[in-house]
Amino acid sequence: MRRIVRTLIVLIVLGVAIGLYLTQPRTLPDGFTAGTAADPQAGALIFAAAGCASCHTSPDAETDGKPVLAGGQAFASDFGTFYAPNISFDQTAGLGGWSLDEFARAVTLGVSPRGQHYYPAFPYAAYQHMTAEDVANLFAYMQTLPGDGTPSRAHDVGFPFNIRRGLGLWKLAFVSDDYVMAADTETLARGRYLVEALGHCTECHTPRDAVGGLDRSRWMAGAPNPSGKGTIPNITPAALDWSEGDLVEYFTSGFTPDYDSAGGKMAEVVENLSRLPETDRAAIAAYVKALPAVP
Repeated sequence: MRRIVRTLIVLIVLGVAIGLYLTQPRTLPDGFTAGTAADPQAGALIFAAAGCASCHTSPDAETDGKPVLAGGQAFASDFGTFYAPNISFDQTAGLGGWSLDEFARAVTLGVSPRGQHYYPAFPYAAYQHMTAEDVANLFAYMQTLPGDGTPSRAHDVGFPFNIRRGLGLWKLAFVSDDYVMAADTETLARGRYLVEALGHCTECHTPRDAVGGLDRSRWMAGAPNPSGKGTIPNITPAALDWSEGDLVEYFTSGFTPDYDSAGGKMAEVVENLSRLPETDRAAIAAYVKALPAVP
């Protein structure tokens, strides 16, 4: 009997050790941000492409036309309600005390300065592809925006999803270093970077499985709206027959070929995309047209 108990204890300890190892937060590669020369002006374009203001701007605050990243917007999901945190550079409530490496680890790996996993409502699964230069530029630009002392609101997430350590297993299963689409031209490569990384378009336009992983077999083929109201459209060629020119115009003005206009969150996306160079909007259009058709 004692031998059985000892064996069980050993197996439990071994299981816990393996679990802790598999779920431990990752660290950045050595020297990831070393030598980066931050450019706030370039960072403004990264900020627009990444849509940071759309989720993190306080609806009530506006200072000299600059977004106030006090957070507070609610995002409903099957796993609970997530609230966008304060990511202004306020020293107490925001990111004012963060280093560039801490910021880079959060953005590309989804790990807080305290070593906790962030929930994937923060699209680090897409941002993981960001270059060190773009991360540094974004960090520099965000420091030029107004700070705000509004505390971040705690997420409303129940058991077992409130056990953040378990997100390490989710990341192992669903956060892949690989891009989905192959890119054999510079234009497609740029479009892929803007869509799959900075713009994280796939986070909304691709359906998810029961535990929140993106279904890569139905890439960009539409998905239920997390709010529970309507659906996010299929934008593969199976459902969208717009020309590249039509897409560029939509990304610029929000007008469709049928003289309709973007609404809801997509209107904010268009506002962000309209700030990018036209070559970037054309690259996104080329990516969309090159998607495999998924009915």
